[in-house]
Amino acid sequence: MAGGAREVLTLQLGHFAGFVGAHWWNQQDAALGRATDAKESPGELCPDVLYRTGRTLHGQDTYTPRLILMDLKGSLSSLKEEGGLYRDKQLDAAIAWQGKLTTHKEELCPKNPYLQDFLSAEVRASALNFLTRGPPQGQGVLSSDGVWRVKSIPNGKGSPPLTTATTPKPLIPTEASIRVWSDFLRVHLHPRSICMIQKYNHDGEAGRLEAFGQGESVLKEPKYQEELEDRLHFYVEECDYLQGFQILCDLHDGFSGVGAKAAELLQDEYSGRGIITWGLLPGPYHRGEAQRNIYRLLNTAFGLMHLTTHSSLVCPLSLGGSLGLRPEPPVNFPYLHYDATLPFHCSAILATALDTVTVPFRLCSSPVSMVHLADMLSFCGKKVVTAGATIPFPLAPGQSLPDSLMQFGGATPWTPLSACGEPSGTRCFAQSVVLRGIDRACHTSQLTPGTPPPSSLHTCTTGEEVLAQYLQQQQPRVMSSSHLLLTPCRVAPPYPHLFSSCSPQAVESIPVFGALCSSSSLHQTLEALARDLTKLDLRRWASFMDAGVEHDDVAELLQELQSLAQCYQGGDSLVD
Repeated sequence: MAGGAREVLTLQLGHFAGFVGAHWWNQQDAALGRATDAKESPGELCPDVLYRTGRTLHGQDTYTPRLILMDLKGSLSSLKEEGGLYRDKQLDAAIAWQGKLTTHKEELCPKNPYLQDFLSAEVRASALNFLTRGPPQGQGVLSSDGVWRVKSIPNGKGSPPLTTATTPKPLIPTEASIRVWSDFLRVHLHPRSICMIQKYNHDGEAGRLEAFGQGESVLKEPKYQEELEDRLHFYVEECDYLQGFQILCDLHDGFSGVGAKAAELLQDEYSGRGIITWGLLPGPYHRGEAQRNIYRLLNTAFGLMHLTTHSSLVCPLSLGGSLGLRPEPPVNFPYLHYDATLPFHCSAILATALDTVTVPFRLCSSPVSMVHLADMLSFCGKKVVTAGATIPFPLAPGQSLPDSLMQFGGATPWTPLSACGEPSGTRCFAQSVVLRGIDRACHTSQLTPGTPPPSSLHTCTTGEEVLAQYLQQQQPRVMSSSHLLLTPCRVAPPYPHLFSSCSPQAVESIPVFGALCSSSSLHQTLEALARDLTKLDLRRWASFMDAGVEHDDVAELLQELQSLAQCYQGGDSLVD
């Protein structure tokens, strides 16, 4: 492992977290060891922050995510719990025991057809790339008609697109072929990554992990607590400089309780390290599912408050419009065509935003650590932040970055991703902004000499100056941190085909504009959560309370929600 990598250990807790994590790791994998275009800056992001080196018992070098994930029985499909890189458990048993062995083998789940085709194509593509430099590759560009299309980049800049033997179209899984997150995960995991909670079921109506109290009780059991601690020690002890932990945690079900106990354990055992938690919620819900909606409300409220207590920073992430009981339409992206009811689609968008807003603590050369980022955004008790992103960032051919930014006018340039309503009309207290994937030649204006500049942005001499001045104009009294990267966000298959309904090729990479904000919109959001809770007749939801939550806990939760909401009451307009 490279010295000074400032390692981060990732925890994925829950099935929707698995969907987001699968896209996240696929995107990291697509960026690994890739020959870059001359317009990119190699080595901007350090993969050793997220990955670890290792070696199998057969002497093969490995490079796997520094990851612990927890999910329920029946959620892995054909993926082996111990992964596929190391010795099979049956072989280990045969070595340890020289007597007669009787094997009782459970019938294996068939491998997802898409993964079978994809892995076969990957082998063929690797062989082809070894023999030839490969055909042109697709990179997204916004055309004059407003459609995100593919432009070719020169031969020899990376591996060829993965295609089947019978069709020139790239391999992109169909929505019908995706049942669980492992159906599209293309990254090998270390044997210590997957931790299954066998006492609850992923499928079916019985034995579900539905309530916050159930999740808390999981990590109170010695079996699961010791297993998590053992895996934490394994990863942490090999780190040279551990920045901290990022937790991807489902908020809508019992995994909110698992996440709360995991964050508490990390805070107790690894004091001083950063803990950044991403509270994940699937797409919009339906009014007719009363119990599921009430449980979702209670789990979200309990999870958000407990995670805030034990984390350095907490950010809810959802494409739904509300954290509370009032259904809101899903957020709209001008250049994306997605189905908000499909976890495969929603998780891809959230993973793309995560891949951008986490850039500050993954840079090869940066003084920004997880702790520094959290400290900047969470002053005065404001440990909950919102996220937003422009996916993809609209830079049409021939435009410069100042041209594109000026098109937003005074509007907030990103789409909200935290189910806290529209950011317009709210106040921002602090923000961390990342813009990536813009060619260096487009960073500044290329006006003909003598042409009056349309704005002060067109007089800037560097892209960094353009971005910093734009943010200062938008939020003149806000503490802002900004980063401008040449490296785009990778969205190669199995990323879903969201960018154009008519392009025959998959977009391989896109520019993205992402932000984390401490915003007054959280005042209304947290107060709305508290109001929804006060309206509940808890006697009707005894099953939730029986899972380990007391009436006094709900009263304390209400008080904490209202107190946290007051932290964000700094004025609901952009003017002090």
